[in-house]
Amino acid sequence: MIPRYTRPEMSQIWEPANKFKIWFEIEAHACDALAELGVIPKEDAKNIWKKAPKDWAPYVERIDEIEAVTKHDVIAFLTCLAEHVGDSSRFVHQGMTSSDVLDTCLAVQLKQAGELLLDDMDRLLEVLKCRAYETKDMVCMGRSHGIHAEPVTFGLKFARFYAEMKRNRKRLEMAVKDVASCAISGAVGTFANIDPKVEEYVAEKLGLSVEPVSTQVIPRDRHAYFFATLGVIASSIENIAIEIRHSQRTEVLEAEEFFSKGQKGSSAMPHKRNPILTENLTGLARLVRMSVVPAMENVALWHERDISHSSVERGIAPDATVTLDFALNRLIGCLDKLLVYPENMQKNIDRLGGLIFSQRVLLALTQAGTSREDAYKYVQRNAMKVWEEGKNFLEELKADEDVTAKLSPQELEEKFDISYHTKNVDYIFERVFA
Repeated sequence: MIPRYTRPEMSQIWEPANKFKIWFEIEAHACDALAELGVIPKEDAKNIWKKAPKDWAPYVERIDEIEAVTKHDVIAFLTCLAEHVGDSSRFVHQGMTSSDVLDTCLAVQLKQAGELLLDDMDRLLEVLKCRAYETKDMVCMGRSHGIHAEPVTFGLKFARFYAEMKRNRKRLEMAVKDVASCAISGAVGTFANIDPKVEEYVAEKLGLSVEPVSTQVIPRDRHAYFFATLGVIASSIENIAIEIRHSQRTEVLEAEEFFSKGQKGSSAMPHKRNPILTENLTGLARLVRMSVVPAMENVALWHERDISHSSVERGIAPDATVTLDFALNRLIGCLDKLLVYPENMQKNIDRLGGLIFSQRVLLALTQAGTSREDAYKYVQRNAMKVWEEGKNFLEELKADEDVTAKLSPQELEEKFDISYHTKNVDYIFERVFA
């Protein structure tokens, strides 16, 4: 997590002040529940809310100072809290263990981060839909293995990415719900020293679900699911970025990142206009995916708890969410300003002298009575003349006696109608955007 790739909206979630605010709320809500159960005096529960800091930012340094001695972050926080609350602080953390605070706080932070990411994805989907309809009928080459295949439209590319990101949004929504789990169950999760009603109360106040069996920690399969989902989203971002990068290649140049006035592409070559945003997105996607394997490895813990997961999550939780948030917003801006060049799309369509209609001719020959093996042979031998000698495909077919024995020149010409390939675009759009 570095400032260059960080938006303040997301980084604030992982600031120590926000963490300590959540820690306090967990403890204070637990005290309220204990007071309702008659375990602690109600006046003391009220006093905890009244005397505690409203803003924890000024006390981060003090907590760090205490932790330098205690070597325990939760105890350091509780000690600082006691300095403000006074005698009522003896009722704080009743029957609880550190994981109750740490894991429930992490659930709140991941929920906050996930909701921000969901908002990012909503805005991304809106941009993708807008660009899809804008370029719906803009015919370009479809490519397989990087080689010209058959015509598609540029709008279909955006529609495909929209459908993919819509699936990702659903996955993320489910992952956020799954990871937003509360555990206030005490040492080894048996509720021996705290009533389960406290957990239910705190969960409701924080907008979390109750963890059915928490041992001493919330099971890490939830977190693995969350980070795996972030990794899938990052891969989809890279999928879009790769398409733009290839489209911007000089030999293709069907689309291009916006190049602003005064922007420089190279320190050595003044002519350069490089796809730096999408190259950056490819790199950021790798960083997000780096969190997936450690999150998976965190699932296996010793017995009721160990802290092998802790150091991992302190790193990957802020890093993965901050990086993905930045990447989504960079992609939104890139797509919103993306330049498209239909003239170049047409030039590329015309580059292979009509070879892109080879399948239509093949199918027409089979429908006219030619075996598939012979039809393929007739079409391919004429196609190779175009590849190797620069011939015109239609003219070569018209000169081939085996072909013209089955198809008239007019019938052959009909097979070179590009609109044939785009006749179902509206149908596909209806399926995607309905």
